Amino acid sequence: MAMSLQLCRVPLRSYLSSDNRVPPRRRITTVFVRCAGGDGSTSSDSSESGFDAKVFRHNLTRGKNYNRRGFGHKEETLELMNREYTSDIIEMLKENGNQYTWGNVTVKLAEAYGFCWGVERAVQIAYEARKQFPDEKIWITNEIIHNPTVNKRLEEMEVENLPVEEGKKRFEVVNGGDVVILPAFGAAVNEMFTLSNKNIQIVDTTCPWVSKVWNAVEKQKKGDYTSIIHGKYAHEETVATASFAGKYIVVKNLKEAMYVCDYVLGGGLNGSSSTREEFLEKFKNAVSKGFDPDSYLVKVGIANQTTMLKGETEEIGKLVERTMMRKYGVENINDHFISFNTICDATQVRQDAMYNLVEEKLDLMLVVGGWNSSNTSHLQEIAELRGIPSYWIDSEQRIGPGNRIAYKLNHGELVEKENWLPEGPITIGVTSGASTPDKVVGEALVKVLGISGEEGLQLA
Repeated sequence: MAMSLQLCRVPLRSYLSSDNRVPPRRRITTVFVRCAGGDGSTSSDSSESGFDAKVFRHNLTRGKNYNRRGFGHKEETLELMNREYTSDIIEMLKENGNQYTWGNVTVKLAEAYGFCWGVERAVQIAYEARKQFPDEKIWITNEIIHNPTVNKRLEEMEVENLPVEEGKKRFEVVNGGDVVILPAFGAAVNEMFTLSNKNIQIVDTTCPWVSKVWNAVEKQKKGDYTSIIHGKYAHEETVATASFAGKYIVVKNLKEAMYVCDYVLGGGLNGSSSTREEFLEKFKNAVSKGFDPDSYLVKVGIANQTTMLKGETEEIGKLVERTMMRKYGVENINDHFISFNTICDATQVRQDAMYNLVEEKLDLMLVVGGWNSSNTSHLQEIAELRGIPSYWIDSEQRIGPGNRIAYKLNHGELVEKENWLPEGPITIGVTSGASTPDKVVGEALVKVLGISGEEGLQLA
């Protein structure tokens, strides 16, 4: 669809707070943002408009209608979450060194698993928002986390997803006085800008680790480095991160990074790349507007979607660094490559725990987490690479009837299998994604014990 675009002049004071620490001259600076095109969409393009995303976000967070710390109901909401999301069977495992045997079934729980701090914080603040604004209309710009159980619970609390038509969020449904929650993955700059022009309450649950990546790409942008983002270009978090970058390209895995590096070296890495036209076609959905691989890949920086596989992010960083050394010389590397550690601690410790677990003697793995959860997919990937039969489910409903299971593989294929649980004494490794409540894992284990004839030992 053809789309006409215009640059609109907007006084900076329209979205700045009245904080006296901001110099008056700065508050009347004029910036440009990309306004609605022919299809009614809105977006901002800092690389061509001069829009300063960092200044905008800095001042948005200091506005009187913005909250990212909760509303003083933390103890009450955590107590409610504890009732809704904990599991007796998981508590029993933890009390016994993360291992317990029920009849012929031994379960080994990963040392680190399930709800991370950032996820718990996001959900808890969302619960607080409902408590603070009991009668207001509350919207959320995306799923707060990638877990169907938690998202369904928020729906029951009348927290509504913004409607989407033809791939575009309809922000016009948000009225003055409404409340809008930004999810744990964050929100793109253009979405924040659109919301800042409405008389609403913004409740920001963005994970601080995601904000750390935004700071990294903003530093890369300031130094005129192109950000190479290890992530999935359509993932909400990567979309948000890219909106804070200047020039960027998103690579999904090491193979795509090698293609980029091969292009930088003119085919001198492994010969996988081809022409400029082929490059742009391959990454047409994963680059900034007007991306020129010949000039934009002279100075590069590394960033990542926080839920990606830690080891692969590190490999990509080392590959790109070696490539720039080879192209421009070791002595000039600082002029062509920059990197900050943006790997999320919670993602890292869960992956490390999974690597340790798959080294033990296991008959199979049970991985529990949302099917659209990136961090859970990588836990499944670790088990698959180890050669252990591994079953990734998003809830106990995927188990049964009888000894049957519907599960996903790391690359997304949905598989149904009969007689998946073997007879006799078995040892099952169990882990869960960072967005998965203990209750969901416990319910799945109850189903497993039931198949093995251990109904009398079931725990809620």
